[in-house]
Amino acid sequence: MVIREASIRRQNASAGRRMSITCVLIGVCVLAGGLSCPDEPVRLAVPERSGDAGEISIFFTGSELGALKPCGCSGGQLGGLSKRTVVFDRVPAGSRAIVDTGTLVAGTGEQDLIKFRILFEAFRLLGYDLVHLTDEDVQIAQSLGLEAPQDGSFSVIGTPWGPDQADPPRTFVKRLAARGRQITVRFAALDARIASPESAAEAFGVQVGTYCVDILILRNADADSRPIWTAFSDVDCIVWPSDSDEPQVLSEPGQRPLVFTVGRFGRHISRLSVGFSDPDAGPALSLEDISVEETLPENESLARLYRQYQQIVSQSDLLEKYPRVPLPGQLRYVGSGQCRWCHVIEHSEWSPNPHADAFATLVEVGSDRDPECVICHVVGMDRETGYINEERTPHLKDVGCESCHGPGSEHIRSNGGLPTTEPKMTCLDCHTPEHSSGYAGHEDEFREKIKHWWEP
Repeated sequence: MVIREASIRRQNASAGRRMSITCVLIGVCVLAGGLSCPDEPVRLAVPERSGDAGEISIFFTGSELGALKPCGCSGGQLGGLSKRTVVFDRVPAGSRAIVDTGTLVAGTGEQDLIKFRILFEAFRLLGYDLVHLTDEDVQIAQSLGLEAPQDGSFSVIGTPWGPDQADPPRTFVKRLAARGRQITVRFAALDARIASPESAAEAFGVQVGTYCVDILILRNADADSRPIWTAFSDVDCIVWPSDSDEPQVLSEPGQRPLVFTVGRFGRHISRLSVGFSDPDAGPALSLEDISVEETLPENESLARLYRQYQQIVSQSDLLEKYPRVPLPGQLRYVGSGQCRWCHVIEHSEWSPNPHADAFATLVEVGSDRDPECVICHVVGMDRETGYINEERTPHLKDVGCESCHGPGSEHIRSNGGLPTTEPKMTCLDCHTPEHSSGYAGHEDEFREKIKHWWEP
């Protein structure tokens, strides 16, 4: 869906010294646990886009936040690294650039660090040209000891990285072909807290050739930073940090520069089309939001990379290391098998429900050792005496009585005299928009599916 078009008249950029292109490359060919790189990507047989041959396309992703693959049980989930190839291949390789704008993971835990390495390898397999690193991304890369191999996979710009933190803004240039023209696309990254027209002019330098488009990627920008848009009148596009799942156009129609976000969690790909119908009129820009739908075919190399990620997570014993807080008082989880002796009808009504066999769905897809997935498919994983793993706590796998009603030890000890108490989960703890896209607005329908109690 085309969300907005903006035709922009280009002015010559302010003169300034042209900095050399800094390419910082990170290889992740040997992942944690001795994992070796998968083969080169298997390109899907998808027809190239048959649109205007005078256009080039720049694909943007960003704010991955560790979402390697969508998770959910109601269908309709968006995202997945392995489904991006089919979108990128709609445009000939010589007429496109692929860019990620950073914020790769959501935190700095052990699983986040594993994902960080996986994402860099995925960018290589997907043929990315450029990855912008935020301040947090650079700190993680440094903590992992990632250096700059020379395999030419893709370039990196962003926060100054290395012993000389006074390095000037980093830039990247790619020349693309469209209808016999050479179009130069220049990218620069700046910190919104200190960005200025002078710093942008320094980053981009003088205009290169007749057909040129300049794109500025900003980090550390928020609502208070918006007045700086008007200061960058010589820039064609500004990519703003994302604060919503879907891409957004923030600038007004016809305003220069075109300011947009790329969304979060890899659910959408933003495609910026650039054409030059009149060399004196500057670039004509249009932005398209492409949903990464679950019906898209997978790239087998990326699917294989995800399976390797699952293997690393399993071997890292993240389930056993998961932080668990004590239950109040003397409470313990006992398992649904202890409840059925008194609650025979309720237990028999619940047992055929998919929730009662929720763990099996993780086994089928190989995610039964991934704590981010397991926590919604078992009882009390974040509490002491709760689920640890299938070998040590088999009685607590699946969504059981104590998931919603709370730990049952005192209720059983008192022969039902004491009610169950907190902690209790609600439907919304797991049926979030990210994990259950069809839940919101249909709560009563879902509730009927799990009904196992007597009225009222």
